[in-house]
Amino acid sequence: MPREFTPKVVTASDLLEGDVVYQTADDRWSRDLADAEIITDEAHAQVRLLDAERQANRIVGAYLADMKPAGDGPQPIHFREEFRRTGPSNYPHGKQEAQAGLRG
Repeated sequence: MPREFTPKVVTASDLLEGDVVYQTADDRWSRDLADAEIITDEAHAQVRLLDAERQANRIVGAYLADMKPAGDGPQPIHFREEFRRTGPSNYPHGKQEAQAGLRG
């Protein structure tokens, strides 16, 4: 029996800034995981990934990341995705700097 498909989001890195970005349902790239399109169908996930890979002028390293649906948007299943979502580990920098209110 085939394994049940785990919901996914398409994620990549912004080509110019290097930030982690997520593909939205309306074909934008967002730095906020809550904006990401959560994909529950394997065929649709593959189509969305191919679409992302054609955007080499905007992003790099697109892949499908396992997520679980939640009321406030997709939530990472694996530590790697949680780590990527929170930004660089050299606090205060990037997303962590913005969250701490250090950025103007």
